Amino acid sequence: MSNRLALETSPYLQQHAENPVDWHPWGEEAFALARAQDRPVHLSVGYAACHWCHVMAHESFEDPRVAALLNETFINIKVDRQERPDLDDIYQKVVQLLGEGGGWPLTVFLTPEGEPFYGGTYFPPQDRHGRPGLERLVRRIAQLWREDRAELERSRDELRKGFDHLDSELSRTRPATAIDAPAEGARALALASDPVHGGLGGAPKFPNVPCLDLALRVFGRTREPALWQFVERALDAMASGGLFDQLGGGFSRYSVDERWAVPHFEKMLYDNALLLGLYADALRESPREDWLRILRETAAYLLRDLRHPLGGFYSGEDADSEGEEGRFYVWTPAQLREVLGEDDAALAERAFAVTRSGNFEHGATVLQRTAAAATIAPAHLSGIRERLLAHRNRRPRPMRDENVLAAWNGLAIQGLCAAWQATGDAPLLEAAVAAAAFVDSRMSTPQGGLHRAWRDGRAAGPGFLDDCANMANAHLDLYESALARHHLDRALALAGFFLSRFWDEGFFLTPADGEALIRRPRSIHDHAVPSGGAAATRALLRLAAITGDTRMTALASQSIAQLAGAAQQNPFGHAHLLAAMELQHTMVTIVLAGDVGPGDELLLTAHGSYLPGRTIARAADSPLGAAMLAIGGRTTAYVCRGSTCSPPVTGAAELERLLGAG
Repeated sequence: MSNRLALETSPYLQQHAENPVDWHPWGEEAFALARAQDRPVHLSVGYAACHWCHVMAHESFEDPRVAALLNETFINIKVDRQERPDLDDIYQKVVQLLGEGGGWPLTVFLTPEGEPFYGGTYFPPQDRHGRPGLERLVRRIAQLWREDRAELERSRDELRKGFDHLDSELSRTRPATAIDAPAEGARALALASDPVHGGLGGAPKFPNVPCLDLALRVFGRTREPALWQFVERALDAMASGGLFDQLGGGFSRYSVDERWAVPHFEKMLYDNALLLGLYADALRESPREDWLRILRETAAYLLRDLRHPLGGFYSGEDADSEGEEGRFYVWTPAQLREVLGEDDAALAERAFAVTRSGNFEHGATVLQRTAAAATIAPAHLSGIRERLLAHRNRRPRPMRDENVLAAWNGLAIQGLCAAWQATGDAPLLEAAVAAAAFVDSRMSTPQGGLHRAWRDGRAAGPGFLDDCANMANAHLDLYESALARHHLDRALALAGFFLSRFWDEGFFLTPADGEALIRRPRSIHDHAVPSGGAAATRALLRLAAITGDTRMTALASQSIAQLAGAAQQNPFGHAHLLAAMELQHTMVTIVLAGDVGPGDELLLTAHGSYLPGRTIARAADSPLGAAMLAIGGRTTAYVCRGSTCSPPVTGAAELERLLGAG
């Protein structure tokens, strides 16, 4: 029998629709029932491709005995963190206040008013590896709720004080003391990086794209070798390790080791979108064939495996297939010989570090690209990879999360535009245009905003700041890619919407007229993706550069000033805001006059240069261009820095010289 989740659009919620747990979706109906029955609430937050969410579901939520205990004690609520990042943000802080690192599955226990009194992440059914068992925890909470509710209320009050402290810290403006906060932040990140394997931290190791992006942007200005080494080492290591799918392209969520060798195999749209843009930018700074290959294979993965037939992009793919993590991706020497024969299998073993003992479970190997791959003729190696990929595609695939999220599609469009500008590969721009059309036509609201999610013909949930901000930047990237006016107009409309609903002397994740929660979460810190506040600030700066809108400039400056001190103290958590600060001080606007289109020589020249502070505008679309004329009927470029614009140029070489002279 199905529970109430069967009527939801979320793939994650539907995964739990046949659990014996009496799940409710988040909403007033569930909390009214908790109040009426005087029961605490068990809140479980996860997402469709989450491996440990699956583990906890199999161990506990599918067990009739555990489910009966949960049903007897609680009102049980299931939330998809992808559809409700506001709830995830609020209740992750509970776990962090209790001294844990947060993550998924998120398990929080609430009063019938939604106030938390205890929480954690994954709980095994019985005590194990230092983790309390869910059964013991549930029985203890039930006992306290009946016999000593004051203890739970004391815990609630302590957490409430913790929230109040966090809110006061977030609202406190701390000006930066550094003369050059973006450069200081980038240097601190580079200094903290792994000098051997690249990236930040040890195991588990994440791509941390906003941090690498900041370092690359600052390097574009300062040319400091340490910043380039930080970026280059990470890009090389991620691409050669098991984090990158050496057959099908695309990156996994993170590596469980410090060497990028063995990934946690789920693949998420946002990681691949951000990494696509990062490799495109690095490629423009330093053209390298291996980075070009990684870029194209990542883009091919997005277009082949994560693209809806109507143009939008799905959210990601699971780590598990046939009940095992990574089974779809790994190989043994015997499997290589079965597909390739003895000679080519021997080459593949050398090229991809496949051994009898393996580097994963049961003697299997996660493929890595070794130095030996360069000794094999490229066409031969390509043929080996194609045969292995064709065979792998006959294996049962991991589940695909077919939610289409506006914010993550915005990131995908930005990545595709960057890749198009770096390579000129037309299908990439076509895919970006189609994805934007999908979001605009199927996920827009009558009020001018966006729905958060879309699946199977149904748009669901209110959009959040990151949805509007990421799509505003996506339309700006599309505008700069082909100079079609309607993309600029759409970016302006989305900016107007997020300023009217999400700005209140600072950016909030939720709209002013949104659902009343125990806290209205701010959108300040970067996580796996840039914060919505930083993305919105970047969109305002870019729009102001094109349109001359001084209000946008002022609000962007206010947003930066509020968090400059916090960003200086914690560049890891504010890398994208520091990148916006870098943009603010290095803005270069290239204004093109004349009948300019996607294939125009000057536009392609502007695309090919790595200028992280660059914006591009058609003269007719910008007040800067009011007096700028096309010379001799040819497309003419003017390069503006601050209030000063260059003399007109009509040749690509002249424009390159101007862009390099900044």
